[in-house]
Amino acid sequence: MGSTSGFAPQGAGSKALQDPAQVRQMIRKGDWTAHTSGAAQAHVQGNVVILPEAFANDFLRYCQRNPKPCPLLAVSEPGQPLLPTLGRDIDIRTDVPRYRVWREGELVEQPTDITTLWRDDLVTFVIGCSFSFEQALLEAGLPLRHVAEGRNVAMYRSNIATEAAGPFSGPMVVSMRPLRAPDAIRAIQITSRFPAVHGAPVHIGDPSLIGIADLSKPDYGDAVAVLPDELPVFWACGVTPQAAIAQARPAFCITHAPGAMLITDLFNHQLASF
Repeated sequence: MGSTSGFAPQGAGSKALQDPAQVRQMIRKGDWTAHTSGAAQAHVQGNVVILPEAFANDFLRYCQRNPKPCPLLAVSEPGQPLLPTLGRDIDIRTDVPRYRVWREGELVEQPTDITTLWRDDLVTFVIGCSFSFEQALLEAGLPLRHVAEGRNVAMYRSNIATEAAGPFSGPMVVSMRPLRAPDAIRAIQITSRFPAVHGAPVHIGDPSLIGIADLSKPDYGDAVAVLPDELPVFWACGVTPQAAIAQARPAFCITHAPGAMLITDLFNHQLASF
């Protein structure tokens, strides 16, 4: 699977594109339908899973048993599209740049608005995203190639198994950022402070050891070069539930498109553990 299709405004460093409410308004209007890497960099972004209430308890247990790839930021009441603990006027039906609609575990549609699909039994789960610790890495002077190149982060299905809960199981999805060895050590130190958004890496170095055959062919997102003096560094990724959903095959489910995240009003520094 390639990068998220759609349009993302250029110049993500501008003041307007660092205000989460303004970015959400652009998303709600359909003016931003692509990945959100680099947008509202000071603010927490979240992966989204929306399931019928009948599956909610099993999925909650799946997240609790797999906190590294599935750190929960919020869970809604059934049928409630607003998420007041994450931000003012967030409406999960309109505020994600691109959604994925699944039926019986198969991806059938990628709309930019799910208002017409909304039901009174749907429960929203928002899961921490590694985009949130990227601000801390950038502030420490660590280069992130996908950000510099305006790309979505590269994501891969690994051979690391998650712990099952009910019908939900499957491989851990990981995101990869190439770093020089000294920068990789610093990245471990920095991201360890952010367990609510995946924390420290799960693997460094040889991708074949975690079942990845070719870094140039990510399962989600965009490939970036790994230079001869760099190591591929892998973090647990909040796209992991999409692999579990494909395995569980619920009759109906909605997720975000990989990289096209929900932008909240929370600040990244609020998630730092120390």
